[in-house]
Amino acid sequence: MRHIIEALQKLSRNLWWSWDTEAKELFKELSPLVWERVNHNPVELLRHISQDELKARLDCEFGKKLESVKKRFEEYLTAKDTWAAKNAPSLTEKTVAYFSAEFGIHESVRIYSGGLGVLSGDHIKSASDLGLKFVGITLFYKEGYFHQCLNQDGWQLEDYPLQYPESLPLEKVTDPDGKDLIISLDIAQNEVFAQAWYLNVGRAKLYLLDTNIPANESHYRDICSRVYGGDQNMRINQEIVLGIGGIKLLDALGIDPAVYHMNEGHSAFLTTELLARELAKGAEFEEAKEKVRQQCVFTTHTPVAAGHDRFSRDMMHYTLDRYLQKSGIAFDDFLRLGTEDPSNLHGLFTMTVLALRLSRNANGVSKLHGQVSREMWQHIYATASPDDVPIGHITNGVHTASWSSGFTEKFWRRYTDSLDTLTASQDEAMKVLAKVSDEELWCLRYRLKRSLIDFIYRYLSNQLFHQHVYTTYLEADSSKSSKNPLSPDVLTIGFARRFATYKRAPLIFSDIDRLTRIINHPTMPVQIIFAGKAHPHDDAGKHYIQQIVEHTRLPQFKGKIIFLENYNLGVAKRMISGVDVWLNNPVRPMEASGTSGQKTALHGGLNFSIPDGWWPEAFNGENGWSIGSGEQFENHEAQNHHDAEKLYDVLENQIIPTFYDRNVDNIPVKWLKKVREAIATIGPVYNTHRMVKDYTLKYYLTD
Repeated sequence: MRHIIEALQKLSRNLWWSWDTEAKELFKELSPLVWERVNHNPVELLRHISQDELKARLDCEFGKKLESVKKRFEEYLTAKDTWAAKNAPSLTEKTVAYFSAEFGIHESVRIYSGGLGVLSGDHIKSASDLGLKFVGITLFYKEGYFHQCLNQDGWQLEDYPLQYPESLPLEKVTDPDGKDLIISLDIAQNEVFAQAWYLNVGRAKLYLLDTNIPANESHYRDICSRVYGGDQNMRINQEIVLGIGGIKLLDALGIDPAVYHMNEGHSAFLTTELLARELAKGAEFEEAKEKVRQQCVFTTHTPVAAGHDRFSRDMMHYTLDRYLQKSGIAFDDFLRLGTEDPSNLHGLFTMTVLALRLSRNANGVSKLHGQVSREMWQHIYATASPDDVPIGHITNGVHTASWSSGFTEKFWRRYTDSLDTLTASQDEAMKVLAKVSDEELWCLRYRLKRSLIDFIYRYLSNQLFHQHVYTTYLEADSSKSSKNPLSPDVLTIGFARRFATYKRAPLIFSDIDRLTRIINHPTMPVQIIFAGKAHPHDDAGKHYIQQIVEHTRLPQFKGKIIFLENYNLGVAKRMISGVDVWLNNPVRPMEASGTSGQKTALHGGLNFSIPDGWWPEAFNGENGWSIGSGEQFENHEAQNHHDAEKLYDVLENQIIPTFYDRNVDNIPVKWLKKVREAIATIGPVYNTHRMVKDYTLKYYLTD
């Protein structure tokens, strides 16, 4: 009995459970109410369950379920017959070190803010599944990213609840004597210290550096307080801890990676520490640079020039001069590595340029983004053509198991052994789909939409909306009998993401009268669910949220257009599984990749997007819809007008009629044909198993 309870504790401290449906259900079964209250955190859940209750439960059916999950978990951890063992055996012995400023692995571990973190989380999960020897490096943010609430005016307010290591599946990193492992690094004229934690993510480990220790002065303790928090000074300090501190941590752990992967420029200072180590071995500067290049690969995610971290010469000198002097790196030599114009060392130091100059491979995250990146950085390579710039592309994907709802996974397991079979290839997907009738597929969609709608009402009734105006927010007109106008019978559109202005969340409200007719059509109505956070310093993004909230309060949209507060991974998973259409309307080509639309496919959802990011590669005319053909205007208002007209046109003349076109059994046959095409063409390609395989074969392996 004791070993079974220990197995449950061990399971709670490895985030493998977060992408295993039976493991999640196991914890939820202990107490569905507490499970919701602790934000699906099994470590905290088990604090509320006594040993006596656990022993009693283990004598029932629960014990059999735990034994089954325990066996599968142990088999997963010890499996030798992995993809990596067959295709990249050297990387089952030598480590891939993956640096990212954020990791979105599960909503209970708040060390992420948005898409970059979610991508990092999916990357480490797939690396584990595929059997790579893989470690992630990031920071432990004691306040994480903010909790969003809206005031009565619909204005975003931020709250930063603390997260405590003892309430998370974190383990302290210790030295051989069992003492806390502490690394030190120089910031400005001070020595700063950092401890480390680790998370088990399947077979992989994620290390988190933490400066919140008594050895540091108070302002250095706060370096790791918030994801992307603070000013430029705080940002550069975080990036020093992540990059330089991350290398020092790996060295202290005795880990000598086969490759260092920088996910975005935040960690690019790691190249500086590698350079210092080569110089300490006696290499000349140019030789040292080349040796560092051979160890590093770099992924850029930002197609907007203003989105890349840049620091002034004075800030670089103030923050790094002591470190560079100790390392034997001349300040001007270092500046040349990060300046976009080596003839002007008084300009800005760009982290992306540092990463590009000291990496053997670099890539964008979609085919279009690779092209944009080559054009953006052509000047630093001085090539005749953007095509000659050595930046490739590997299109992002999603970790299928993480984004599959429990019901969806069980549905597909009626027809195949695992989701991996369904996403292995288009041919395999078509074989599985051939076993599924339209009636069964339509049943899946109804089940998922009902689940989403029920979730929305629970979410709002649990007072997650704090504006007093929401006491009647969901009430229907007095002439209607139902107080809950959301319906699984109605075409449901979802829009949820970071509220950066280029993503144009309010675009669908460009013509209120036209949208009113669309939403309230007597026989073909539409309902829309919004969610998302704006960066705390982005007032323009906050105004977008406020606009949408104000629109939801209009009588004609009341209860039919919803804004869900405090968007996180849990809310995202509910939305992507339940909506019929996932809307994406950024200004092209400012969406580097985007992955939210990829997550809808296996649930039977369809993508409706500007041809930006991953969508131009995936869209074939039959697996979703495109908003225009990529037309671009220099005038911002002209662009918005054009794209809004295309959005309305496709919505009114293609999407809505297809959804409501039913056969004698009330089945939308043409709609489901598109659903089948989306599942067959998107699932097998736009997943992180394929993505990590691409990174491994193209960039990680050197032989």
